[in-house]
Amino acid sequence: MGTNIWNLSARQAESLSKADADRRNQLMLESPSRSDGDLLRLLSGGDEKAFIEFYRKHQGAVYRFALQMSGKTQIAEEVTQDVFMVAMSAGTRYDSERGSVAAFLYGIARNFVLRALERERPYITVLDDPAGDQSGRLVREVAAGQDIFGDLAQNERLETLRKAVLALPPAYREVVVLCDLHERDYADAANALGCAVGTVRSRLHRARALLAEKMRAGERCAV
Repeated sequence: MGTNIWNLSARQAESLSKADADRRNQLMLESPSRSDGDLLRLLSGGDEKAFIEFYRKHQGAVYRFALQMSGKTQIAEEVTQDVFMVAMSAGTRYDSERGSVAAFLYGIARNFVLRALERERPYITVLDDPAGDQSGRLVREVAAGQDIFGDLAQNERLETLRKAVLALPPAYREVVVLCDLHERDYADAANALGCAVGTVRSRLHRARALLAEKMRAGERCAV
């Protein structure tokens, strides 16, 4: 006759549940199709392998976001470390119905960046790989709207773009970084920023207009 779990003692039932959880976690680790949510739950439980995989998958995007928002490598490094520390302790609060894990991480990073920006005035530095697709995409997008680059060389255009993005107010800068540089959709950006989709859309429209104006100013200075 099979064992009835209802006839087990509380300690035996707890042991059985823990064994089942351990087997489930092990299967999740061995599975080639682990989702971000699976990894986040595992690392929140102290699983080192899950943390390493999760960190390798998302560290680059978090670091670039912090760097593009602040313009300082020191802030970007500190924010990246803080984000994954929070993920370890608060990952269990992640709700997949509210948005992607990426948006969850961007939201944490954004809070740390804004705090850092309040502490010190950012300065201009290298924001990304000059030949990177992300910067190039924004250059093409802004250029498609208005011819503001003239005959500037590509590297000069990118440098002007970096300065223009950093000169935007934080509320506009973050939507440009998320939607244009990181190519997040409006819903994901809204989840990361804790606002409505319509707010993201209107801020992005205004941000691109401001960016075009700053690019024109940069072009005039270059000339």
